[in-house]
Amino acid sequence: MPLYDDPRIRWAQDQLIEIGVDGGFTGRDVLELGPLEAGHTFLLDRLQARSIIAVEANGRAYLKCLLAKEAFGITRARFLLGDCAELLRASDRRYDVGVACGVLYHLTNPLELLELLARRCDALFLWTVVYDPEFLASRPGSASLFSDTLSMTHAGFEHTVHRYNYVQRGSERFSGGGHPYSHWMEKPGILGALRHFGFTEIRAEDEPNPLGPALRVAAAR
Repeated sequence: MPLYDDPRIRWAQDQLIEIGVDGGFTGRDVLELGPLEAGHTFLLDRLQARSIIAVEANGRAYLKCLLAKEAFGITRARFLLGDCAELLRASDRRYDVGVACGVLYHLTNPLELLELLARRCDALFLWTVVYDPEFLASRPGSASLFSDTLSMTHAGFEHTVHRYNYVQRGSERFSGGGHPYSHWMEKPGILGALRHFGFTEIRAEDEPNPLGPALRVAAAR
């Protein structure tokens, strides 16, 4: 995986500038959720973000981030170990740009995270796998991991989620969420939620992924 040279970060930089975020990540205070092995943190640092707070929930990945920070001289970042939603609930700090790449589809309440990010960030870059029934119809093995479709309402926004049940949870290489399952959203629900929470400038592109169709989004107020 080209995490230390990921074209998604360059795409986000270009799109943020186009929708009115002057400089994109450059000179901005950035909140990064789920840095994994600090690949994107490295790229944000090289784009000269003013500061980066990177929150990782997986202890093994967190240690890798600390190693990468020293190995590559990631000077603008501070890595935290813990629940990113808890940080956003507890702190009033604001950020210029929030980054959540590979996070939403590992949560049981992804809408809450979008709401919290909207409270604390003026712009966002999101990347997530989305639930797509057409994709799953041709892949019964993948479809078997989903068990329920639920209607949920959070912060006044009604949406549909699909329960995804983890099969590798407990293994050393597992990098999913903190529960035995997560809830996947559909593309229209994610884009509708961003508009509901006040983002008026939205650029979105579909992207193929082995798990299913993915969505990359740059959004600003």
